[in-house]
Amino acid sequence: MTNNNEIGWISNPIAREAEGNKFSTAFLSRDVVNGVRNFHKTLPDYERTPLHILKKLASHLGVDEIMVKDESYRFGLNAFKVLGGSYALGNYICNKIGEDIDKVSFEKLISKEVKDKIGDITFVTATDGNHGRGVAWMANKLGQKSVVFMPKGSSNIRLENIRAEGAEASITDLNYDDAVRLANKYAEENNGVMVQDTAWEGYEEIPNWIMQGYTTLIDEAVEQIMEMGKEMPTHVFLQAGVGSFAGAIEGYLAEKFKGERPITTVVEPNEAACIYKSALMKDGDPHAVTGDMPTIMAGLACGEPNINGWKILRDYADMYISCPDNVSARGMRILGNPLKGDPKIVSGESGAVGLGIVSLILEDSSLKEIAENLKLDEKSRILVISTEGDTDPENYRRITWDGLYQNK
Repeated sequence: MTNNNEIGWISNPIAREAEGNKFSTAFLSRDVVNGVRNFHKTLPDYERTPLHILKKLASHLGVDEIMVKDESYRFGLNAFKVLGGSYALGNYICNKIGEDIDKVSFEKLISKEVKDKIGDITFVTATDGNHGRGVAWMANKLGQKSVVFMPKGSSNIRLENIRAEGAEASITDLNYDDAVRLANKYAEENNGVMVQDTAWEGYEEIPNWIMQGYTTLIDEAVEQIMEMGKEMPTHVFLQAGVGSFAGAIEGYLAEKFKGERPITTVVEPNEAACIYKSALMKDGDPHAVTGDMPTIMAGLACGEPNINGWKILRDYADMYISCPDNVSARGMRILGNPLKGDPKIVSGESGAVGLGIVSLILEDSSLKEIAENLKLDEKSRILVISTEGDTDPENYRRITWDGLYQNK
């Protein structure tokens, strides 16, 4: 088991209060989600990613159900991020041509008529890998350019995957948040379009489009659960970097289920727990984590919260957890080496932390207080989202084969 002292948690006393003074989630409404789904369905090779049911693991851990949404199958890009980038780029072009994205297909966006009208565009972003690859993929499909900046320590494999999508990409000597500032400066100086999944004052429209794009995966999951004839989850665990993904899913759940929404927990790496830190401060404001943030969960190594993602998580999430890297490594090994009868799931460092923390909360008696606070018991139906596959195959093998980041 991991060292209990390395896991920090705080519950949210206002999560279940009436919604009167809470941040509005209307931009993630049913109508918006329908439009997002319809747009994604027009993209080449769109199909729903799998929703796996881990019956044996649920029985082993003493809960009713464990469901895993597997985003390693998303558009052949091995991660969910393209959902946000593609929708944001589509929305940007629709604005340029004066049309509503709800009424425009991908085929129209790549037509000669549209290209002649909008000309050449350079989309710019900063990324640890998955978001930049998604932006590069969509820009390439649209016949446009992309420039991608990566923080120091980024995987060369992820860099080459981005370049393979046609982007001009490089690894900087900066941390993630400074790489974002560099990308924004480059966009301003080169007439480019900044496409970032974090929001700050004065830069919110495109990040909100990205958050809207992410709702496709949770809407698919709800649809799949219904088709299977199963009950909705009682608990959802959401990993957070800047909080765009977690905020989008939390906002979707708040819009769809209102006060009957599942109990949600936000999970972050200790080295980059900006949402957890913000919750600890108890002043309602976002607070940054600074420095290099050396965690294997590269997709979550972000120090400055998305201001709108934070506001949703501040008002609606039930608990915030900060944990060490070996929690994620444990999740990777459990998913990749399932109990007999359960499917094998290849989940990367940022994808597996939700399942890793669930397994520890349910098995480690020293974490009993967390389980009690979350009301986890034999009737619980838990949904986790594996947001990426082995986006760095060499590191994936070092962890799952060679046993790096062993539980203590």
